[in-house]
Amino acid sequence: MTNELIAITLLWLFVFVYSVAASIDFGTGFWSMVYRNQEQTRATKIANRYLSPSWEVTNVFVVLIVVGLVSFFPGATFTLGTVLLIPGSLILLFLAVRSAFLVFAHSVGHYEKTLTTISGISGICIPALLILVLPITQGGFISLGAGGEQLLLGTLLTSFSGLAYILFAVTSTLFLSSLLLADYSHVSNEPQAYRIYRRDAVLNGPLAFAASVLVLLSIRRDADWLYAGLLEHQVGLGLSIVLFVLGYSALWWPKRHAVGQVGWPRAAVLLIVAQYLFASYAYGKAHLPYIVYPHVTIESGFTHPSTFRALFASYIVGFAILTPGFIFFWRMFMKDKQYLRQQ
Repeated sequence: MTNELIAITLLWLFVFVYSVAASIDFGTGFWSMVYRNQEQTRATKIANRYLSPSWEVTNVFVVLIVVGLVSFFPGATFTLGTVLLIPGSLILLFLAVRSAFLVFAHSVGHYEKTLTTISGISGICIPALLILVLPITQGGFISLGAGGEQLLLGTLLTSFSGLAYILFAVTSTLFLSSLLLADYSHVSNEPQAYRIYRRDAVLNGPLAFAASVLVLLSIRRDADWLYAGLLEHQVGLGLSIVLFVLGYSALWWPKRHAVGQVGWPRAAVLLIVAQYLFASYAYGKAHLPYIVYPHVTIESGFTHPSTFRALFASYIVGFAILTPGFIFFWRMFMKDKQYLRQQ
């Protein structure tokens, strides 16, 4: 494996982890807003209990992605930084607003409803904007003029590809977050909240799958080079479909020792995340060697080899330090009974 492939694989892994974790985080904020006035269900309390320690950790991967892109692929950074100036600025604005309002929503009781509503809505807008990076990198939305590279933002937002990706981002956000919250409600011994979030997962699962089909159709229509690459990785896409069916069906698996409850939420979460992993792998492999088609490849945008080796070593050391902390955090977050059940 070449240095370029190692670097892009590491960067794509950061993107995948952040996309899943952030989707759950953003969707949880939306569900907190939706069920805020239904106190008898305790669904909002479950969502807020998840959000409280998790949203800060999720933002760590934003830093890793940006630093990794600038460090490993400085040639791609200039192009992406230029064309993503407007959508990137909007994303940063929404992130800042959401983060601030999440903090103050629990500190200023008189404005809690307003702040929760704004943070919930911004949490849906962020993934819709973030995913637009993918159709941009597929080509067709960057013009080369006398002033340099420019993003055709209006064309992107009204195109079939842009709308399909936005729909996929929103439905996936709601699906993944409702799945995780169903599992979180289950381990927190909140059967009423579990039934609500399981119902939401059942409703949003087919919508997310249908949106993924629309994305595939948009790729076939607007990025034939990428579609041809996807056809070469049908195994990954096929496994993704199989895992989706298994994960979705896990919401109906019978439970032996839980009267009145149905479904294995933990199995559903793991299988669906694995499904997104295989789909992400197939998409990433098909996208190579381009970072931004047809302007930037992983070879043309790569840093100096000696710089890569130093950076890669620093990442290994950093992960050796951070990984035990993430594991410890997750174990406390998902297994500590005093926190889960607020005893």
